[in-house]
Amino acid sequence: MTADENAKGPARLQKVLAEAGLGSRRGIEEWIRAGRLAINGRTAQLGDRASPEDEIRLDGKVLALRQPGAAPRQLLVYHKPLDEVTTRSDPQGRRTVFESLPPAGDGRWISIGRLDVNTSGLLLFTTDGKLAHRLMHPSSEVEREYLVTVRGQPSPQALYRLRAGVTLADGPARFDRLEPVTSGSAAGAASRVEEEASFRVVLREGRNREVRRMWEAAGHEVARLSRLRYGPVELPPDLRPGQWRQLPIEVMEDVGRARQPGKAADPGSGGPRPRI
Repeated sequence: MTADENAKGPARLQKVLAEAGLGSRRGIEEWIRAGRLAINGRTAQLGDRASPEDEIRLDGKVLALRQPGAAPRQLLVYHKPLDEVTTRSDPQGRRTVFESLPPAGDGRWISIGRLDVNTSGLLLFTTDGKLAHRLMHPSSEVEREYLVTVRGQPSPQALYRLRAGVTLADGPARFDRLEPVTSGSAAGAASRVEEEASFRVVLREGRNREVRRMWEAAGHEVARLSRLRYGPVELPPDLRPGQWRQLPIEVMEDVGRARQPGKAADPGSGGPRPRI
């Protein structure tokens, strides 16, 4: 933890707003760069510090800041349908995931990671900016599990490459687990089509379109993709696309915390799965 994280009194502006549930740190930094935020009447700059007692405006509107812990923190699981975008607004007028969520009370819903418009499945939302930041940070290495259907039948060599590592434009990537879906499982209907094959895959990163790009690097186009799990939270089988469900925030409290030096993560472990 940095000295800034431990400092009493004013903290960096993006940290203050994120902990108030008003957005992710990365998103708030973009607001600062765009000149959308003001502190006590002056345009905010990267590196500025603030406290909940300061007057902070976004696009001229005063933000109502709450003290951390003053209102209950919330966590939602949402079943994202296809064709929804994981942004608050869309220039093309497409429906956003935020339009389906309930009011967030005194806070603001922050998505924990994203899914592209052509990917369905599990999305988590929280009003706790600090929790969202931790769960999305690369150092947390939180497992993400997907069901993927690809065109064609991958060869053993292609599957080996995906497990050992492929090279993408932004660096190497590999699946921690890659298992074929058998026809006897509930999700195995697609695997019975001769021109397609289905797999459950697990990785610990959240790079843009990473699953799709990995399969493309191995010579296969992704036909369908759905996220089944994020950390210990699985997509409830009875949660239909477009529906959400409240979760106790405690199920994610210890997920993604820094590991003790010298202790390796168990790739097969994810902690107990909550009943949701």
